[in-house]
Amino acid sequence: MTSTLRPIRHEDRLSLVEHLDELRTRLIICVTAFVICFGICLWQDDVILDIINRPLQSTAFKDKESSKDPFERTAAYQAQVRRTALASAQAFEALAAQADGAAARASFTQLAAEQRKLARSVPPEEARRPVTLGVGEPFTATVRVAAYAALLLALPLLLFQAYAFVLPAFSREERSVALPLMVMVPFLFIGGVVFAYYMVLPNAIDFLQNFNDDNYDILLQAKDYYRFAITVLIAMGIAFQVPVGILAITRVGIISVAQLRKSRRYAILVIAVVAMLLPGQDPVTMLSLMLPLYVLFESSILLASLLDRRAARKESAEQESSDDLEP
Repeated sequence: MTSTLRPIRHEDRLSLVEHLDELRTRLIICVTAFVICFGICLWQDDVILDIINRPLQSTAFKDKESSKDPFERTAAYQAQVRRTALASAQAFEALAAQADGAAARASFTQLAAEQRKLARSVPPEEARRPVTLGVGEPFTATVRVAAYAALLLALPLLLFQAYAFVLPAFSREERSVALPLMVMVPFLFIGGVVFAYYMVLPNAIDFLQNFNDDNYDILLQAKDYYRFAITVLIAMGIAFQVPVGILAITRVGIISVAQLRKSRRYAILVIAVVAMLLPGQDPVTMLSLMLPLYVLFESSILLASLLDRRAARKESAEQESSDDLEP
C-alpha cells in the first residue's frame, strides 16, 4: 500500500486499482481537512463575519446636511442631537456652579443630568451591517462564509495532495520545475486575497454604495454582500497567479522571455481587461488593480530570465564536463 504522507516516485509503477486507491485516500484527506477547518471557522463565525464586514466601515453614514438619503439624514440628525444635548449639559452645569440659591443649583444640575441622559440615549453612529430578509438567511449566510474561509485555510494541504497525486507523471527535470510553481500558488493566492481585502474591497464598496445614493434607500442584503466580497477576494487570488502561469509557459518552452518582453503592450491590455472584468470596480480602483498585476508580470519576466540563465549555465557546464570526458 502506498504512503499518503509523501508523493510517489516517478520510478514507481502502480496498477489502476492502486491509482484509484491512492486517489480515494487523498480525497479523504482533503475532505477531512476541509471539514476540520469548516468546524473551526463555524465555531469562530463571529470573528470571521466581523473581519469580512470591516470593509463596510468605509460606507458609514456621513454627516451631510445636503444629502437626500433618509438614512444619512437620520444619522446626521442624531449626531446633531447628541452634540446639542452635551453642549446644553455643560451650559447647565456652568449655570449650576454660578447659581446663588440651593434650589437653582439643584434645578440646573437636574437639567444637566437630563441632557446627558438624552445624549447617552441617542444611538451611536455606526458602520452599516448587512441585513437579512429570509427566515433562514442568517444561518445560510454564516455557513457559506465559514465554508469559503475553511477552503482558504485548507488550500495549502489541498494543493499538496493534488501535486502529490500528479507527481508520478513528471520526470525529475519536470519535477524540479513543477515543485517551485506549486509552492508559489498558495502564497500568491493569499497575497491576492490580502491585497483585495485591504485595497480593492473597501474602495469598491464605498464607490458602489455611495453612487447616486440620494435617489435610493440603500439596504445591503447579507447574501448579496458576501457573494460580492467572496467573488472579489477569489478573483484577486486567482489574478495573482500570473507569475505561476508565466513561469510555467516559459519553462515548458511555449514562449520565450524575449517574446514576453516584446509583448508588454498586449500584457497591459490584458491586465486592463482583467481589472475591468472584476466585479464592481470604478476607474480609480481599476488602476489600483492594474499596478500590482503589472508588477507581478514584470517580476515574472525577471525571474524567468534568471532561471533561463541558470539553466543555460548548467547546460554549458554539463557540456564542458562531457567534452572533458571524451578521449
